[in-house]
Amino acid sequence: MFASFLEFYVRVFTTLLPMLAAAAVAVSAQQARATMRETALAVGCLGLLFGLWYALAAFMGLQGLLMPPETVTGVPYILFFLFGGSALLILLGRATKLGRKLTGQADQRVLVALQVPRVMGGVFLLGWVFGEIPWQFALPAGLGDIWAGIAGWQAYQALNRGAENAKALVWRANVIGLADFAVAVGTGLMTSEGFFHVMAQANPNIINHFPLVLFPAFFVPIFLSAHVFSILRLRRSYSRLTVST
Repeated sequence: MFASFLEFYVRVFTTLLPMLAAAAVAVSAQQARATMRETALAVGCLGLLFGLWYALAAFMGLQGLLMPPETVTGVPYILFFLFGGSALLILLGRATKLGRKLTGQADQRVLVALQVPRVMGGVFLLGWVFGEIPWQFALPAGLGDIWAGIAGWQAYQALNRGAENAKALVWRANVIGLADFAVAVGTGLMTSEGFFHVMAQANPNIINHFPLVLFPAFFVPIFLSAHVFSILRLRRSYSRLTVST
């Protein structure tokens, strides 16, 4: 029962999250006064990238190739997706002329709003209830994702209202979100089969099994790159304030 629900749940977000990211790019293009051609190019390239990325991640996940390595010298393919995917999105946003144009004008409200779907990680808690996911991972990762999603919503609301503490709440949302990733990756490694498996020996984590493996291999890089772009926008606004002062 849980396995069927989980596959449906993950597939919903493999469609929803890329759509939200593409919408964020389209909004940024409007803010940057990009041409229709530039907007279509940016959204089209991102859609193609997400399609190929998902296909490769799903294929390797189904083949069991995204499990943590058995030895220290093993190849951690899952980390290539997690950090490599994030780096690729950041590179496209900072190392290309069109990317710099769009990310330079990205609406901070859109960037923090992209963190709201992080509440999807609450499914880890459900997995714990069903006995499929060890509590050592489910509790910190599930609650952390929910907290990160709520923090993103609070920052979005504050920005919308023009609240005095809006910038502080954006920083808070980014810190919570990044800390959640660090905890989730650490507990994920320690509870999953592999050389770093030191917890949940009797009930190993299934985070690296399909379809849950799409969380670190596909979802996290999108959220992580949004954090980076949000922080860059915060630093840029701080630099402008310093110069004007």
